[in-house]
Amino acid sequence: MAVDLLLGLQWGDEGKGKIVDVLTSNYNIIARFQGGPNAGHTLEFDGIKHVLHTIPSGIFHKDAVNLVGNGVVIDPVILKKELENLEKFGSDLKDKLLISRKAHLILPTHRLLDAASEASKGKAKIGSTLKGIGPTYMDKTGRNGIRVGDLEMADWKEKYRNLANKHEEMINFYDVDVQYDLDELETEFFKGIELLETLKFTDSEEYLHQAQKQGKTILAEGAQGSLLDIDFGTYPFVTSSNTTAAGACTGLGIAPTKIQEVFGVFKAYTTRVGSGPFPTELFDEDGERMGRVGHEFGATTGRSRRCGWLDLVALKYAVQVNGVTQLIMMKADVLSGFDTIKVCTAYNYRGQEITHFPYNIEAENVTPIYKHFEGWNQDLTGMTEVSQFPKQLEAYISFLEQELEVPIKIVSVGPDRKQTIFR
Repeated sequence: MAVDLLLGLQWGDEGKGKIVDVLTSNYNIIARFQGGPNAGHTLEFDGIKHVLHTIPSGIFHKDAVNLVGNGVVIDPVILKKELENLEKFGSDLKDKLLISRKAHLILPTHRLLDAASEASKGKAKIGSTLKGIGPTYMDKTGRNGIRVGDLEMADWKEKYRNLANKHEEMINFYDVDVQYDLDELETEFFKGIELLETLKFTDSEEYLHQAQKQGKTILAEGAQGSLLDIDFGTYPFVTSSNTTAAGACTGLGIAPTKIQEVFGVFKAYTTRVGSGPFPTELFDEDGERMGRVGHEFGATTGRSRRCGWLDLVALKYAVQVNGVTQLIMMKADVLSGFDTIKVCTAYNYRGQEITHFPYNIEAENVTPIYKHFEGWNQDLTGMTEVSQFPKQLEAYISFLEQELEVPIKIVSVGPDRKQTIFR
């Protein structure tokens, strides 16, 4: 049985969580394959908004198993808060939430290291969420990390102490003012560990292999966006894991030949949180309006998202790198009321017009070249079928499909799971 994959095609915040929630009824298993609690997947239904950071977005469906894969880094403190919040809604989680033994743990000192590293950069800050993600992946690749499976070993606390002591020495090396009470942080951390130990641990690669043999359907869920990929994103303003399709193989132990559909999620415009180049960013009334109407604030950080027109050059690149087979367009409703809608179809790159995504897209190198479209004034939020779409929106969608050479199968017209239209 093949595995389907869902991921974001921009700088994150595309609305992946909502679509996973919408699609979960088609799958037996939802498996998160990378990232950490720097992710914020927002789901809205029955008048309630839920924000998930570590737990896969299929958790509210009673028949789906939700797996946190080996490529994810887990903060026990944040996971504990997440679980406690979900229990308020009567969700029986422990029977349908599995944790990979090979997933790495975020320690309190990882978060402190993150803060110290970011503070030391001064004006060159990358816009870290300060959740300890980067330092945890550094320990993973440096072969120093602590994994979930270590909690089943007698010497894990000794291993923890040695690593935490090493981290404190590194914090002192940065020579920046980071105030902290490690005893207090560790008290909270070990309470999180106690709850984590009550969950079901699994050798996730074997679990997924057997599930495929049994004919079960699996949806792999990504966090962050393709342009934040450690290899293919706008480095160094990226996250610390592979957010692209290849990351599903290493983050879950799934063979490349087992991946079938690749669902690519993108907004009808573009946003970015934190630092880094953003060719189509708007600093005018149009950008302000996108942010206000689209409620563009980070689900994890609360920071305002930078807004701009759709960047087709970057989107084509993400479609290509991921091998996207179906597209999903989010927040079409936010563009209602604009007289003119623009799409960046090429870059002026150092005096030359190009249509591919170059090595460097900093403002001094890149100027966007736009194609203009007639906007629409109709409110899309109450629409339930494609036949209700204004002709201008259909023209917009058709143009994108033609340029991207991939069909747009779903259009979202609001935050609620019911505001999802299949084409």
